[in-house]
Amino acid sequence: MQNHGNVLEAIGNTPLLELKNLDTGPCRLFVKLENQNPAGSIKDRIALSMIEAAEREGKLAPGGTIIEATAGNTGLGLALVAAQKGYKLILVIPDKMSQEKIFHLRAMGAEIHITRSDVAKGHPEYYQDLAQRLVDETPGAHFINQFENPANPQAHETGTAPEIWEQMNQAVDALVFGVGSGGTITGFSRFFAAHSPQTEIILADPEGSILAEYTRSGKMIDPGSWLIEGIGEDFLPSICDLSRVTGAYEISDGESFATARDLLRAEGILGGSSTGTLLAAALRYCRAQTEEKRVVTLVCDSGNKYLSKMYNDFWMFDQGLLDRPREGNLVDLIARRYREGSTVVVAPGDSLMQAYRRMRIDDVSQLPVMEDDRLVGIIDESDLLLAVHDAPERFNEPVRSAMVERVETIGPEAGIRDLLPIFARDHVAVVADGTRFIGLITRIDVLNYLRKSLE
Repeated sequence: MQNHGNVLEAIGNTPLLELKNLDTGPCRLFVKLENQNPAGSIKDRIALSMIEAAEREGKLAPGGTIIEATAGNTGLGLALVAAQKGYKLILVIPDKMSQEKIFHLRAMGAEIHITRSDVAKGHPEYYQDLAQRLVDETPGAHFINQFENPANPQAHETGTAPEIWEQMNQAVDALVFGVGSGGTITGFSRFFAAHSPQTEIILADPEGSILAEYTRSGKMIDPGSWLIEGIGEDFLPSICDLSRVTGAYEISDGESFATARDLLRAEGILGGSSTGTLLAAALRYCRAQTEEKRVVTLVCDSGNKYLSKMYNDFWMFDQGLLDRPREGNLVDLIARRYREGSTVVVAPGDSLMQAYRRMRIDDVSQLPVMEDDRLVGIIDESDLLLAVHDAPERFNEPVRSAMVERVETIGPEAGIRDLLPIFARDHVAVVADGTRFIGLITRIDVLNYLRKSLE
Protein backbone atom coordinates (compact mmCIF):
# COMPACT_ATOMS: atom_id res chain seq x y z
CA MET A 1 0.00 0.00 0.00
CA GLN A 2 1.33 3.41 -0.98
CA ASN A 3 2.09 5.94 1.74
CA HIS A 4 1.44 9.65 1.09
CA GLY A 5 3.22 12.69 2.50
CA ASN A 6 -0.05 14.66 2.73
CA VAL A 7 -3.70 14.33 1.81
CA LEU A 8 -3.30 16.08 -1.56
CA GLU A 9 -1.00 13.30 -2.73
CA ALA A 10 -3.90 10.87 -2.23
CA ILE A 11 -5.93 12.53 -5.01
CA GLY A 12 -6.25 10.35 -8.10
CA ASN A 13 -5.13 6.80 -8.95
CA THR A 14 -8.54 5.52 -7.88
CA PRO A 15 -9.59 1.87 -8.29
CA LEU A 16 -11.51 0.54 -11.29
CA LEU A 17 -13.73 -2.51 -11.00
CA GLU A 18 -16.13 -4.53 -13.16
CA LEU A 19 -19.81 -4.71 -12.23
CA LYS A 20 -20.89 -8.34 -11.97
CA ASN A 21 -24.39 -8.30 -10.51
CA LEU A 22 -26.30 -5.93 -12.82
CA ASP A 23 -27.76 -6.74 -16.25
CA THR A 24 -25.20 -5.32 -18.68
CA GLY A 25 -26.44 -7.19 -21.76
CA PRO A 26 -23.56 -8.60 -23.81
CA CYS A 27 -21.14 -5.98 -22.50
CA ARG A 28 -18.61 -5.73 -19.71
CA LEU A 29 -19.21 -2.62 -17.64
CA PHE A 30 -16.49 -1.07 -15.47
CA VAL A 31 -16.72 1.80 -12.99
CA LYS A 32 -13.89 4.02 -11.78
CA LEU A 33 -14.36 4.73 -8.08
CA GLU A 34 -13.84 8.49 -7.94
CA ASN A 35 -15.69 8.45 -4.61
CA GLN A 36 -12.39 7.18 -3.19
CA ASN A 37 -10.72 10.59 -3.54
CA PRO A 38 -10.02 12.31 -0.17
CA ALA A 39 -13.01 14.71 -0.27
CA GLY A 40 -15.18 12.03 -1.84
CA SER A 41 -15.49 12.94 -5.53
CA ILE A 42 -13.87 13.31 -8.93
CA LYS A 43 -13.83 17.08 -8.37
CA ASP A 44 -10.82 16.77 -6.07
CA ARG A 45 -8.76 16.35 -9.23
CA ILE A 46 -9.84 19.61 -10.84
CA ALA A 47 -9.68 21.53 -7.56
CA LEU A 48 -5.99 20.71 -7.20
CA SER A 49 -5.33 21.35 -10.89
CA MET A 50 -7.06 24.75 -10.96
CA ILE A 51 -5.50 26.05 -7.73
CA GLU A 52 -2.02 24.96 -8.76
CA ALA A 53 -2.50 26.60 -12.17
CA ALA A 54 -3.52 29.85 -10.46
CA GLU A 55 -0.42 29.65 -8.28
CA ARG A 56 1.86 29.12 -11.28
CA GLU A 57 0.23 32.04 -13.11
CA GLY A 58 0.60 34.39 -10.12
CA LYS A 59 -3.16 34.79 -9.67
CA LEU A 60 -3.16 33.59 -6.06
CA ALA A 61 -1.07 35.30 -3.40
CA PRO A 62 -0.24 33.43 -0.17
CA GLY A 63 -3.26 33.56 2.14
CA GLY A 64 -5.45 34.86 -0.68
CA THR A 65 -9.18 34.37 -1.24
CA ILE A 66 -10.72 31.90 -3.70
CA ILE A 67 -14.32 32.30 -4.87
CA GLU A 68 -16.30 29.72 -6.82
CA ALA A 69 -19.84 28.80 -7.91
CA THR A 70 -20.42 25.10 -7.37
CA ALA A 71 -23.02 22.39 -7.09
CA GLY A 72 -21.11 21.13 -4.06
CA ASN A 73 -18.40 18.64 -5.02
CA THR A 74 -16.05 21.15 -6.66
CA GLY A 75 -16.50 23.17 -3.49
CA LEU A 76 -15.49 20.22 -1.35
CA GLY A 77 -12.41 19.64 -3.46
CA LEU A 78 -11.52 23.33 -3.30
CA ALA A 79 -12.09 23.36 0.46
CA LEU A 80 -9.72 20.44 0.85
CA VAL A 81 -6.97 22.03 -1.24
CA ALA A 82 -7.52 25.57 0.08
CA ALA A 83 -7.26 24.39 3.69
CA GLN A 84 -4.02 22.56 3.02
CA LYS A 85 -2.52 25.54 1.20
CA GLY A 86 -3.77 28.27 3.54
CA TYR A 87 -6.33 30.06 1.34
CA LYS A 88 -9.71 31.49 2.33
CA LEU A 89 -12.60 29.99 0.34
CA ILE A 90 -15.99 31.56 -0.47
CA LEU A 91 -18.54 29.36 -2.24
CA VAL A 92 -21.90 30.13 -3.88
CA ILE A 93 -24.16 27.07 -3.87
CA PRO A 94 -27.68 26.51 -5.31
CA ASP A 95 -30.34 25.75 -2.71
CA LYS A 96 -31.12 22.24 -4.02
CA MET A 97 -27.82 20.90 -2.68
CA SER A 98 -27.93 18.24 0.03
CA GLN A 99 -27.45 19.30 3.64
CA GLU A 100 -24.63 16.78 3.98
CA LYS A 101 -22.58 18.67 1.38
CA ILE A 102 -23.26 22.02 3.05
CA PHE A 103 -22.37 20.69 6.52
CA HIS A 104 -19.20 19.13 5.10
CA LEU A 105 -18.17 22.40 3.44
CA ARG A 106 -18.72 24.46 6.58
CA ALA A 107 -16.82 21.90 8.66
CA MET A 108 -13.86 22.37 6.29
CA GLY A 109 -13.89 26.13 6.87
CA ALA A 110 -15.58 27.38 3.69
CA GLU A 111 -17.79 30.47 3.75
CA ILE A 112 -21.12 29.52 2.14
CA HIS A 113 -23.60 31.69 0.22
CA ILE A 114 -26.76 29.77 -0.71
CA THR A 115 -28.76 31.08 -3.66
CA ARG A 116 -31.71 30.08 -5.81
CA SER A 117 -31.63 26.99 -8.03
CA ASP A 118 -34.76 27.94 -10.00
CA VAL A 119 -33.27 30.84 -11.98
CA ALA A 120 -31.25 30.86 -15.20
CA LYS A 121 -27.97 32.46 -16.23
CA GLY A 122 -28.36 36.26 -16.32
CA HIS A 123 -30.54 36.43 -13.21
CA PRO A 124 -28.80 38.27 -10.33
CA GLU A 125 -29.32 35.27 -8.03
CA TYR A 126 -28.00 32.71 -10.52
CA TYR A 127 -25.13 31.05 -8.70
CA GLN A 128 -22.39 31.84 -11.23
CA ASP A 129 -23.49 35.46 -11.61
CA LEU A 130 -23.59 35.89 -7.83
CA ALA A 131 -20.08 34.43 -7.55
CA GLN A 132 -18.80 36.93 -10.12
CA ARG A 133 -20.41 39.76 -8.17
CA LEU A 134 -18.67 38.61 -4.98
CA VAL A 135 -15.35 38.56 -6.84
CA ASP A 136 -15.93 42.12 -8.00
CA GLU A 137 -16.67 43.18 -4.41
CA THR A 138 -13.73 41.35 -2.77
CA PRO A 139 -10.30 42.95 -3.26
CA GLY A 140 -7.66 40.49 -4.42
CA ALA A 141 -10.10 37.56 -4.75
CA HIS A 142 -9.49 34.94 -7.43
CA PHE A 143 -12.49 33.47 -9.27
CA ILE A 144 -11.64 29.84 -10.00
CA ASN A 145 -14.54 29.63 -12.52
CA GLN A 146 -14.46 25.92 -13.30
CA PHE A 147 -16.78 26.53 -16.29
CA GLU A 148 -14.11 28.50 -18.16
CA ASN A 149 -10.91 27.26 -16.56
CA PRO A 150 -8.63 25.29 -18.93
CA ALA A 151 -6.99 23.56 -15.96
CA ASN A 152 -10.31 21.75 -15.43
CA PRO A 153 -10.27 19.51 -18.54
CA GLN A 154 -6.49 19.29 -18.34
CA ALA A 155 -6.79 17.43 -15.03
CA HIS A 156 -8.68 14.67 -16.84
CA GLU A 157 -6.69 14.71 -20.07
CA THR A 158 -3.43 14.23 -18.18
CA GLY A 159 -4.72 12.32 -15.14
CA THR A 160 -8.03 10.48 -15.09
CA ALA A 161 -8.10 9.43 -18.75
CA PRO A 162 -4.56 7.94 -18.81
CA GLU A 163 -5.34 6.07 -15.59
CA ILE A 164 -8.39 4.40 -17.16
CA TRP A 165 -6.47 3.70 -20.35
CA GLU A 166 -3.85 1.78 -18.39
CA GLN A 167 -6.32 0.07 -16.05
CA MET A 168 -8.32 -1.16 -19.06
CA ASN A 169 -5.18 -2.47 -20.78
CA GLN A 170 -5.70 0.04 -23.59
CA ALA A 171 -9.00 -1.51 -24.67
CA VAL A 172 -12.05 0.77 -24.21
CA ASP A 173 -15.02 0.64 -26.56
CA ALA A 174 -17.20 3.28 -24.93
CA LEU A 175 -17.10 5.88 -22.16
CA VAL A 176 -20.24 7.22 -20.46
CA PHE A 177 -20.05 10.64 -18.78
CA GLY A 178 -22.25 13.50 -17.65
CA VAL A 179 -21.57 17.21 -17.96
CA GLY A 180 -21.47 19.66 -15.10
CA SER A 181 -18.73 22.08 -16.05
CA GLY A 182 -17.72 19.97 -19.07
CA GLY A 183 -14.21 19.29 -17.85
CA THR A 184 -14.49 15.50 -17.66
CA ILE A 185 -16.00 14.89 -21.08
CA THR A 186 -13.66 17.42 -22.72
CA GLY A 187 -10.50 16.04 -21.14
CA PHE A 188 -11.41 12.46 -22.01
CA SER A 189 -12.40 13.43 -25.56
CA ARG A 190 -8.98 14.97 -26.14
CA PHE A 191 -7.07 12.01 -24.71
CA PHE A 192 -9.05 9.34 -26.55
CA ALA A 193 -9.02 11.30 -29.81
CA ALA A 194 -5.24 10.92 -29.68
CA HIS A 195 -4.99 7.37 -28.32
CA SER A 196 -8.20 5.56 -29.33
CA PRO A 197 -10.33 7.61 -31.73
CA GLN A 198 -12.74 4.72 -32.27
CA THR A 199 -13.84 4.81 -28.61
CA GLU A 200 -17.41 6.10 -28.35
CA ILE A 201 -18.22 8.99 -26.02
CA ILE A 202 -21.76 8.69 -24.59
CA LEU A 203 -23.48 11.57 -22.78
CA ALA A 204 -25.65 10.87 -19.73
CA ASP A 205 -27.86 13.91 -19.17
CA PRO A 206 -30.65 14.60 -16.65
CA GLU A 207 -34.11 15.19 -18.09
CA GLY A 208 -34.52 18.97 -18.14
CA SER A 209 -30.92 19.69 -19.13
CA ILE A 210 -30.32 21.19 -22.57
CA LEU A 211 -27.21 19.19 -23.46
CA ALA A 212 -28.58 15.91 -24.86
CA GLU A 213 -30.74 17.77 -27.36
CA TYR A 214 -27.81 20.03 -28.24
CA THR A 215 -25.68 17.01 -29.18
CA ARG A 216 -28.46 15.75 -31.46
CA SER A 217 -29.62 18.92 -33.18
CA GLY A 218 -27.21 21.71 -32.25
CA LYS A 219 -30.19 23.64 -30.88
CA MET A 220 -30.37 25.35 -27.49
CA ILE A 221 -33.73 24.52 -25.92
CA ASP A 222 -35.44 25.97 -22.86
CA PRO A 223 -34.18 24.17 -19.74
CA GLY A 224 -36.38 22.32 -17.28
CA SER A 225 -35.56 21.35 -13.71
CA TRP A 226 -34.08 18.26 -12.11
CA LEU A 227 -33.10 17.00 -8.67
CA ILE A 228 -29.91 15.21 -9.74
CA GLU A 229 -26.93 17.14 -8.36
CA GLY A 230 -23.72 18.08 -10.13
CA ILE A 231 -24.56 17.36 -13.78
CA GLY A 232 -26.89 18.79 -16.40
CA GLU A 233 -26.85 22.39 -17.55
CA ASP A 234 -29.04 25.25 -18.74
CA PHE A 235 -26.19 26.65 -20.87
CA LEU A 236 -23.12 25.34 -22.71
CA PRO A 237 -19.96 25.97 -20.64
CA SER A 238 -17.16 27.49 -22.71
CA ILE A 239 -14.71 24.69 -21.88
CA CYS A 240 -17.22 21.98 -22.81
CA ASP A 241 -16.41 20.17 -26.07
CA LEU A 242 -19.24 17.84 -27.13
CA SER A 243 -18.00 17.36 -30.69
CA ARG A 244 -16.98 13.75 -30.13
CA VAL A 245 -20.21 12.67 -28.41
CA THR A 246 -21.68 9.80 -30.43
CA GLY A 247 -24.86 9.23 -28.44
CA ALA A 248 -26.85 10.68 -25.57
CA TYR A 249 -29.38 9.39 -23.04
CA GLU A 250 -31.76 11.55 -21.05
CA ILE A 251 -32.28 10.10 -17.59
CA SER A 252 -35.07 11.07 -15.20
CA ASP A 253 -34.60 11.79 -11.50
CA GLY A 254 -36.52 8.64 -10.66
CA GLU A 255 -34.40 6.38 -12.88
CA SER A 256 -31.18 7.97 -11.62
CA PHE A 257 -32.00 7.52 -7.95
CA ALA A 258 -33.40 4.01 -8.42
CA THR A 259 -30.28 2.97 -10.34
CA ALA A 260 -27.97 4.34 -7.66
CA ARG A 261 -29.91 2.40 -5.03
CA ASP A 262 -29.68 -0.72 -7.20
CA LEU A 263 -25.91 -0.22 -7.42
CA LEU A 264 -25.67 -0.20 -3.63
CA ARG A 265 -27.79 -3.33 -3.21
CA ALA A 266 -26.23 -5.30 -6.05
CA GLU A 267 -22.59 -4.25 -5.92
CA GLY A 268 -22.12 -2.66 -2.49
CA ILE A 269 -21.10 0.70 -3.99
CA LEU A 270 -22.58 3.82 -2.37
CA GLY A 271 -22.68 6.40 -5.16
CA GLY A 272 -24.31 9.80 -5.48
CA SER A 273 -27.15 11.03 -7.66
CA SER A 274 -24.99 11.74 -10.72
CA THR A 275 -23.56 8.23 -10.44
CA GLY A 276 -27.10 6.92 -10.84
CA THR A 277 -27.52 9.00 -14.00
CA LEU A 278 -24.25 7.79 -15.55
CA LEU A 279 -24.90 4.18 -14.61
CA ALA A 280 -28.48 4.27 -15.95
CA ALA A 281 -27.20 5.59 -19.28
CA ALA A 282 -24.37 3.04 -19.35
CA LEU A 283 -26.80 0.19 -18.69
CA ARG A 284 -29.10 1.41 -21.46
CA TYR A 285 -26.14 1.57 -23.84
CA CYS A 286 -24.87 -1.89 -22.85
CA ARG A 287 -28.27 -3.55 -23.18
CA ALA A 288 -28.72 -2.05 -26.66
CA GLN A 289 -25.55 -3.72 -28.00
CA THR A 290 -25.46 -6.95 -29.99
CA GLU A 291 -21.84 -7.87 -29.25
CA GLU A 292 -19.51 -7.60 -26.29
CA LYS A 293 -18.05 -4.16 -25.62
CA ARG A 294 -15.86 -2.88 -22.85
CA VAL A 295 -17.61 0.13 -21.35
CA VAL A 296 -16.41 2.48 -18.60
CA THR A 297 -18.31 4.98 -16.49
CA LEU A 298 -17.69 6.74 -13.18
CA VAL A 299 -18.81 6.62 -9.58
CA CYS A 300 -18.53 10.40 -9.46
CA ASP A 301 -18.96 10.89 -5.73
CA SER A 302 -19.99 9.18 -2.52
CA GLY A 303 -23.60 8.57 -1.62
CA ASN A 304 -22.78 9.58 1.95
CA LYS A 305 -23.70 13.11 0.83
CA TYR A 306 -27.24 12.03 -0.12
CA LEU A 307 -28.38 9.89 2.81
CA SER A 308 -31.04 12.46 3.73
CA LYS A 309 -32.30 12.60 0.14
CA MET A 310 -32.14 9.81 -2.45
CA TYR A 311 -31.37 7.12 0.15
CA ASN A 312 -34.17 8.34 2.43
CA ASP A 313 -37.46 6.62 1.60
CA PHE A 314 -39.51 9.43 3.14
CA TRP A 315 -37.80 12.07 1.00
CA MET A 316 -38.30 9.85 -2.04
CA PHE A 317 -42.01 9.47 -1.21
CA ASP A 318 -42.31 13.25 -0.77
CA GLN A 319 -40.79 13.77 -4.23
CA GLY A 320 -43.09 11.17 -5.80
CA LEU A 321 -40.09 9.03 -6.74
CA LEU A 322 -41.00 5.84 -4.89
CA ASP A 323 -44.09 3.87 -5.82
CA ARG A 324 -46.64 3.37 -3.09
CA PRO A 325 -50.14 1.88 -3.27
CA ARG A 326 -52.64 4.72 -3.63
CA GLU A 327 -55.84 4.58 -1.58
CA GLY A 328 -57.54 7.67 -2.98
CA ASN A 329 -58.02 9.29 0.44
CA LEU A 330 -56.06 11.06 3.17
CA VAL A 331 -53.82 8.03 3.65
CA ASP A 332 -52.02 9.10 0.45
CA LEU A 333 -50.85 12.26 2.27
CA ILE A 334 -49.24 10.41 5.20
CA ALA A 335 -45.48 10.13 4.78
CA ARG A 336 -44.87 7.91 7.83
CA ARG A 337 -47.62 5.31 8.14
CA TYR A 338 -48.08 3.44 11.39
CA ARG A 339 -48.90 0.08 9.83
CA GLU A 340 -45.58 0.19 7.96
CA GLY A 341 -43.68 0.74 11.20
CA SER A 342 -42.38 4.13 10.08
CA THR A 343 -44.28 6.45 12.41
CA VAL A 344 -42.07 7.75 15.22
CA VAL A 345 -43.95 7.07 18.47
CA VAL A 346 -43.47 6.90 22.22
CA ALA A 347 -45.15 4.92 24.96
CA PRO A 348 -46.84 6.58 27.95
CA GLY A 349 -44.21 5.10 30.26
CA ASP A 350 -41.26 6.47 28.24
CA SER A 351 -39.51 9.44 29.77
CA LEU A 352 -39.89 12.97 28.46
CA MET A 353 -36.16 12.84 27.69
CA GLN A 354 -36.80 9.87 25.37
CA ALA A 355 -39.58 11.83 23.65
CA TYR A 356 -37.28 14.84 23.25
CA ARG A 357 -34.50 12.72 21.76
CA ARG A 358 -36.83 11.08 19.25
CA MET A 359 -38.10 14.45 18.13
CA ARG A 360 -34.52 15.65 17.63
CA ILE A 361 -33.19 12.52 15.91
CA ASP A 362 -36.13 12.13 13.54
CA ASP A 363 -36.73 15.87 12.99
CA VAL A 364 -40.38 15.77 14.04
CA SER A 365 -42.22 18.13 16.39
CA GLN A 366 -44.95 15.80 17.65
CA LEU A 367 -45.21 12.15 18.64
CA PRO A 368 -48.24 9.85 18.89
CA VAL A 369 -48.35 8.05 22.24
CA MET A 370 -49.12 4.38 21.62
CA GLU A 371 -49.98 1.59 24.05
CA ASP A 372 -50.75 -1.93 22.79
CA ASP A 373 -51.34 -0.52 19.27
CA ARG A 374 -53.87 1.97 20.66
CA LEU A 375 -53.49 5.73 20.34
CA VAL A 376 -53.72 7.01 23.92
CA GLY A 377 -52.37 10.52 23.45
CA ILE A 378 -50.09 12.88 21.61
CA ILE A 379 -47.17 15.01 22.79
CA ASP A 380 -45.54 17.89 20.94
CA GLU A 381 -42.78 20.42 21.54
CA SER A 382 -45.14 22.81 23.36
CA ASP A 383 -46.24 20.08 25.78
CA LEU A 384 -42.60 19.25 26.50
CA LEU A 385 -41.68 22.88 27.04
CA LEU A 386 -44.57 23.50 29.42
CA ALA A 387 -43.58 20.43 31.42
CA VAL A 388 -39.88 21.21 31.87
CA HIS A 389 -39.45 24.98 31.44
CA ASP A 390 -39.09 25.71 35.17
CA ALA A 391 -37.84 22.29 36.29
CA PRO A 392 -35.49 20.51 33.85
CA GLU A 393 -35.42 17.47 36.15
CA ARG A 394 -38.92 16.73 34.87
CA PHE A 395 -37.31 15.34 31.71
CA ASN A 396 -37.14 12.14 33.80
CA GLU A 397 -40.92 12.04 34.27
CA PRO A 398 -43.08 9.79 32.06
CA VAL A 399 -44.70 10.95 28.85
CA ARG A 400 -48.16 10.38 30.35
CA SER A 401 -47.50 13.31 32.69
CA ALA A 402 -47.35 15.80 29.81
CA MET A 403 -49.24 14.25 26.90
CA VAL A 404 -52.62 15.39 25.61
CA GLU A 405 -55.07 12.54 26.19
CA ARG A 406 -58.12 13.87 24.37
CA VAL A 407 -56.92 13.52 20.79
CA GLU A 408 -59.04 14.90 17.98
CA THR A 409 -58.94 12.49 15.02
CA ILE A 410 -60.09 12.69 11.43
CA GLY A 411 -61.18 9.79 9.26
CA PRO A 412 -59.27 8.78 6.14
CA GLU A 413 -62.27 9.54 3.89
CA ALA A 414 -62.32 13.23 4.85
CA GLY A 415 -61.12 15.80 2.31
CA ILE A 416 -58.10 18.06 2.28
CA ARG A 417 -60.34 21.03 3.03
CA ASP A 418 -61.32 19.32 6.31
CA LEU A 419 -57.69 19.54 7.43
CA LEU A 420 -57.56 23.33 7.29
CA PRO A 421 -59.50 24.05 10.52
CA ILE A 422 -57.18 21.61 12.35
CA PHE A 423 -54.11 23.41 11.06
CA ALA A 424 -55.68 26.78 11.91
CA ARG A 425 -55.67 25.64 15.57
CA ASP A 426 -51.94 24.85 15.25
CA HIS A 427 -52.65 21.14 15.56
CA VAL A 428 -51.42 18.23 13.51
CA ALA A 429 -54.08 16.06 11.86
CA VAL A 430 -54.34 12.64 13.52
CA VAL A 431 -55.82 10.20 11.01
CA ALA A 432 -57.63 7.20 12.45
CA ASP A 433 -60.19 4.72 11.19
CA GLY A 434 -62.29 4.17 14.28
CA THR A 435 -59.84 2.97 16.92
CA ARG A 436 -57.14 2.10 14.34
CA PHE A 437 -54.41 4.76 14.21
CA ILE A 438 -53.14 5.36 10.65
CA GLY A 439 -50.73 8.29 10.88
CA LEU A 440 -50.20 12.04 11.13
CA ILE A 441 -50.61 14.74 8.49
CA THR A 442 -48.76 18.04 8.81
CA ARG A 443 -49.00 21.19 6.73
CA ILE A 444 -45.86 20.23 4.79
CA ASP A 445 -47.36 16.81 3.99
CA VAL A 446 -50.31 18.57 2.33
CA LEU A 447 -48.02 20.96 0.45
CA ASN A 448 -45.89 18.03 -0.79
CA TYR A 449 -49.03 16.22 -1.96
CA LEU A 450 -50.35 19.27 -3.81
CA ARG A 451 -46.99 19.94 -5.44
CA LYS A 452 -46.83 16.35 -6.72
CA SER A 453 -50.29 16.72 -8.22
CA LEU A 454 -48.82 19.26 -10.67
CA GLU A 455 -46.51 16.64 -12.22
